[in-house]
Amino acid sequence: MAGRAGATTAERRGAGGSGPSRRPRPRPRLPRLPRLPRLPGGLRPRTLIAVTAALALVVGGGAWVLYGSPWLRVERVTTSGTMALMPREVREAAGVPLGGPLISVDSGAIEERLRRQLPRIDSVAVTRSWPHGISLEVTERTAVLLMKKGRKFIEVDAKGVRFATVAKAPRDTPLLELATDPDGSAGASLRRFDAERLRREAVRVVAALPGAVAADTLAVKVRSYDSISLRLRDGRTVLWGSGEKGRAKAEALGALMKAVPRARHFDVSVPTAPASSTS
Repeated sequence: MAGRAGATTAERRGAGGSGPSRRPRPRPRLPRLPRLPRLPGGLRPRTLIAVTAALALVVGGGAWVLYGSPWLRVERVTTSGTMALMPREVREAAGVPLGGPLISVDSGAIEERLRRQLPRIDSVAVTRSWPHGISLEVTERTAVLLMKKGRKFIEVDAKGVRFATVAKAPRDTPLLELATDPDGSAGASLRRFDAERLRREAVRVVAALPGAVAADTLAVKVRSYDSISLRLRDGRTVLWGSGEKGRAKAEALGALMKAVPRARHFDVSVPTAPASSTS
C-alpha cells in the first residue's frame, strides 16, 4: 500500500509543474486568401480602386465648380467690331443668360439669334472670357450696291445679300438698276433669271472694277445676265458684259481710258477686242 501510495505521489508530481512540460498545442491555421493578380502596368486591383475613387472625386468636384458653384457665372457681355450697329442692341439680340454657368453658354445658338435678328451681321465669334464674361466679336456686312425702294435704299453686300434698309444712301456706293419693261413689270431677263442671281452677277462686276473706276461708278445697270453696264459720275458709260473674265476686262478698261481719255463710251465685253467712242 505504501508503495502504491508512493507511486501515486510520483505520478501526481509528474503530472504537476515539477516534471517535464508538455508541448503547446499547435494553433489551427487559417486558409490563405488567394493573392489578387496584378493588372497590366503592375497595378493591383486595390490600387486601381483607390485611384478610380480619387478620380471620381476630382471629376465630381470639377463638375460642381463648372456648373454648380457661384464662381464661374456669366456676369457681363462685351461686344466689339460694331460700326452701324449699337453694342446695346447686339447684346440684347444675343440673349446671353446672365447668372447662368459660363460653361453651359450655347455659342452656336447665340450666333444664330444674332444673324436672324440683325441681318447686318455677317459673322460673330462668341468667346468665353473666364471667369465671368462672354465676348461677342461682330463682323458687319458692308454695302457694295444699293437698290432704290421708294425714298429709301436697300443695302446689298459683297455676297449679293440684301441686309438693311436705310433712309440715306451710303457715300460712294453705286446704285443697282435692274431693267424692267416700260410698264414697270419684270423684264425678260428677270423672268428668265431670278433677281438674286442677277444681283450676284452685278456684285461680281463691282468686285472686279479698278479702284479709280469703282470710286467713280454711279450706277450698275443689269439688262440681262451677260449685258451689264456702268454709268460713271461724269456721264461716261462702260459696257462690261457678264461678270466673267473680270480681271482681263479691268485691265482692258484701264488701258483704254488712258489711250482715249476723251472717249465717252467704252466696251470691254470682249476684253481681247475693247472699243471706245467719243459720241
